[in-house]
Amino acid sequence: MATPEDLRVNADYIRMADRYVEVPGGTNNHNYANVDFIVDVAERAGVHAVWAGWGHASENPRLPESLAASKHKIVFIGPPGSAMRSLGDKISSTIVAQHAKVPCMAWSGTGIDEVELSEQGIVTVPDKVYKKACVTTVEEGMGHAATIGYPIMIKASEGGGGKGIRKVESPDAFKLAFSAVAGEVPGSPIFIMKLAGSARHLEVQLLADQYGNAISIFGRDCSVQRRHQKIIEEAPVTIVQGEKFEEMEKAAVRLAKLVGYVSAGTVECE
Repeated sequence: MATPEDLRVNADYIRMADRYVEVPGGTNNHNYANVDFIVDVAERAGVHAVWAGWGHASENPRLPESLAASKHKIVFIGPPGSAMRSLGDKISSTIVAQHAKVPCMAWSGTGIDEVELSEQGIVTVPDKVYKKACVTTVEEGMGHAATIGYPIMIKASEGGGGKGIRKVESPDAFKLAFSAVAGEVPGSPIFIMKLAGSARHLEVQLLADQYGNAISIFGRDCSVQRRHQKIIEEAPVTIVQGEKFEEMEKAAVRLAKLVGYVSAGTVECE
């Protein structure tokens, strides 16, 4: 798929392709993020599989589910929709991680690890459990912050790209920061988490297949950031070695197996 905008700049991926399908331009809800449109294009093109790349519709669980339900049973190159639903949200993913015995920072959902497992092996977090980890008012948030201990981070579960996240070092600054987070990502659930001071941002890389197997392929250090966005990713990880990094790898593999993850993936650690 290629938009007129990408065709005009002669994007690398278009020049590398054997064939491309021109699609409408404009905002991504008209093209790269439009699940129904992607499925329609895939069916008309007669493809066997779809790779969504990154961003756009690549993390939308409707895409793999819609492709599987299409008349040609098109394969999605990536994780199943169930794994996306379990791990695609910052709150539910942390609850699932706690269930998988992955060490987590203190947060408003500390100790909450109740999940439901269907007969098909699909992991979900019940709504009533999810809501226990959310913060809906300033007063409630300040109570969690006092328990966790300042400094803390206020985060919107649907935030990203530096939006919906604020550092708070004292109770006096909490109300303003909470309002800022809520305003930047309207309608998003909000949670509180302990600030990881002087921390490194390390990642464990995974490969998992559709038969329940998962392995770690080591990791990378993504600590060089600006405005909560990675600038440089370095590999291999040198700051943590031996048994400690092996513990991180084992925890990441447990998480991947629990949710039935498929394809390449990353578990981020601080």
